[in-house]
Amino acid sequence: MKTAIIGSGNLGLAIAKGLIVSNATTSLYLTKRNADSIKDWEKYKGVKVTSDNREAIRNSDIIIFAVQPRHFENILEQIKLLLTDKHVLISTITGFKISKIESIIGKDHYIIRSMPNTAISVGKSMTCICSNEKGKQRVELAKAIFDRLGTSIEIPEEQMQAATVICASGIAFWMRLIRATTQGAIQLGFDSKEAHQLAMHTCMGASSLLVASGKHPEEEIDRVTTPRGCTIEGLNEMEHQGLSSSLIKGIVSSFKKINDIGKN
Repeated sequence: MKTAIIGSGNLGLAIAKGLIVSNATTSLYLTKRNADSIKDWEKYKGVKVTSDNREAIRNSDIIIFAVQPRHFENILEQIKLLLTDKHVLISTITGFKISKIESIIGKDHYIIRSMPNTAISVGKSMTCICSNEKGKQRVELAKAIFDRLGTSIEIPEEQMQAATVICASGIAFWMRLIRATTQGAIQLGFDSKEAHQLAMHTCMGASSLLVASGKHPEEEIDRVTTPRGCTIEGLNEMEHQGLSSSLIKGIVSSFKKINDIGKN
């Protein structure tokens, strides 16, 4: 599989790392305007770094776009004549709809929108995928790529904004919850390193339990709450202080913001 990542910033390099670690590609082009800043990535087998998007397109079959939204349209204009019927285009650009991509390069291309998150660099991304009509023929290929870098699901395009909030912004939301747990552990007497370990591995354990069992969170909560116990005391106090309510409000606020950005 010959792959190119157009735009090797934070997300682009996170995807690149995931592809390299999982041996998911035979050759990998990484493009960036200042290519020298990522030149050390050529130490990996099959990786080529360049500032020339056209070179990357010519030598690849799967094109992953990870550029800033304001640059995407211009890049598509520059490379559209190089696209052939072999190319599969995968966009990670927030808010850039498939219809807009089609208006630039035409509908007769495999076009897929994806929304991964930065956990892709450790093979743990939750990636949402949708496609144009022709792209449906390559959705399973896209899912195969992202399933090697975590977990992927196909959703309708109209849900991509919401998926961005839950899966991409959601990484930051969970990090903040882990930080708060760390601070609580420090207050209870653990040093900062121990507190951080306790918080992040407990979070990982909770998620792993749900993934493995398929249970609703409340079922697992019931397993660790006893009558008049310390767990239910803590949970009730958190709810009195608005834990669930503030988290939901934050998610909804983030969703409103991303829709405002889309309108502008």
